[in-house]
Amino acid sequence: MLTSLSLKQQAYSLCIHLLNEKIQTLQQALKQLTESAANETKSTAGDKHETALAMLQIEQENISRQLKTVLDQKASIETLNISSKHVAVASGSLVKTNKGYLFVSVALGKIMVDNIPVILLSPQSPLGKKLLGLKKNDSTEINGMHCNVEEIE
Repeated sequence: MLTSLSLKQQAYSLCIHLLNEKIQTLQQALKQLTESAANETKSTAGDKHETALAMLQIEQENISRQLKTVLDQKASIETLNISSKHVAVASGSLVKTNKGYLFVSVALGKIMVDNIPVILLSPQSPLGKKLLGLKKNDSTEINGMHCNVEEIE
């Protein structure tokens, strides 16, 4: 891998950055909903008022749940030791496969690191579970797709 440790560090840093952005966005949305609910309580009473408050409360619960998930993801990725080189695929591994780079960390999808696509996937995902424990030159198959481990960092 070219500058693989650097690629791994950059993927990790970008992942933390993306999670922080999501946290900030969700916290801002919660703040706005709280302000909307406070304004709604000042308006007139009645069925329309009760419905509006109920909708705001449901939205707050949804955003709170999303925020908890993102905070859990951030806590999970912060426990990874990305400076260690792995012999077998584990949480925190950057894996080069015949299909591209995979960073076993949290499920955030595809990112670009120095114009190289890196897929951030959870070790609990179907592909993550299949990759865990594999060594260089091992292979696995998922949904009919053959995946060969070329390098592990």
